[in-house]
Amino acid sequence: MTTRIPTSTSVSESAVIAAPLAQVWHMIKLQDFHKFWSKLSKSDYVKGASPETDVVQWTFKDGTVLDVKQEEHSTIDHFITYSIIASTPALTYTSVLSTVRCYPITSGGSEGSTFVQWTANFSSDADAGVIEDARFKRKEALADLADVVVGGAAKK
Repeated sequence: MTTRIPTSTSVSESAVIAAPLAQVWHMIKLQDFHKFWSKLSKSDYVKGASPETDVVQWTFKDGTVLDVKQEEHSTIDHFITYSIIASTPALTYTSVLSTVRCYPITSGGSEGSTFVQWTANFSSDADAGVIEDARFKRKEALADLADVVVGGAAKK
């Protein structure tokens, strides 16, 4: 009998990016993630997928394709929340809800920079491998975001 290792089903990764909030927030659109995230080859709107919200298809360089549904977006509070509604290959867990949130740093040594937090809450059937993979991908994507925003060279 295989015993599952108990694990948290949430992930939270963050970074301080040495750029103003407006510059970082400009990149946080589901359809634009390929402009900074080096693992994505493209991100395109899925036309007609949902009458009430945006659905974007993320195609990763390894061939994985995710249909990502925007659940919430706030230009006032600077966050976007999304869920994965389809995946090729199929996911090994039932669901995940992720949020990318940006905060201006208004004082101290990093004043004028942006604090970015990328969280995920997985269904209880996600195993430790899924959680660690999500943690690694978020750290990598946040580093990519910082490189693009600070370096000024968006991916094509």
